[in-house]
Amino acid sequence: MADEAQTEAGSLSSRVIELRKGRGLTLEQLAAASGVSRSMLSQIERGKANPTLAVTLRIAQAFDMNIGDLVDQPWTASRIEVVRGNDTNQLFRDDRDCRIRTLSPLHMEKNVEFYEIRLAPGARLKSAAHFEGTRELLTVTQGQARVIAGENRCELNPGDSAHYHADLEHIIENDGEEELVSFLVVTYQ
Repeated sequence: MADEAQTEAGSLSSRVIELRKGRGLTLEQLAAASGVSRSMLSQIERGKANPTLAVTLRIAQAFDMNIGDLVDQPWTASRIEVVRGNDTNQLFRDDRDCRIRTLSPLHMEKNVEFYEIRLAPGARLKSAAHFEGTRELLTVTQGQARVIAGENRCELNPGDSAHYHADLEHIIENDGEEELVSFLVVTYQ
C-alpha cells in the first residue's frame, strides 16, 4: 500500500509539474491562481505531501479542470473504484478524539463527499459554516450523536439519519458512553 500511495503521489506530482510548466506558470503564479500556498505546491510537486480533496480541487480549478482530469490515472477508466479501509492516505484526521476517513475516491468531482466519522465518548466535531447551499447527511451506525446546526439540534441513535444545513456553524457530538461510528455525506449546490 505504501508503494501504491507513493506512486499516486508521484503521479500527481508529475502531473502538476507538467501542467504548470506547460502553461508557463511559476509556483508563485499557481499559488495565486489556486489559493494553495507556494510551499504546499512545492511539497506536492516533490511528492512530499498528500493534498486533501479541497487542496486538490483548488489546484484542478486553477488549471480549469476537474479532479479526475488532474489526477488522470489509468484507474479512472475503470468502472469500479475501491477505497481500501487500511489506506492511511484517506485519513483526513486521526487523533484520540476523532477519526475522519474519506470514503470518496480522491479524484471525484467536488459536488459530493463521503466520510466515515468516529468520535470518542464526549468528543465533538465543530465545523465552521461551509459554502452557501452545503448540506450534510449524517447516519449513525454505532453509539449516540447530537447534531447542532445553528439553533437547531437533534439526537440520533443507531440507524438514525439527520439531514441539515452545513452552510452555518454545526457540531456533531458523541452523546454516549461508547465510540460513535457514523457516515457523513456532504453535498454542494
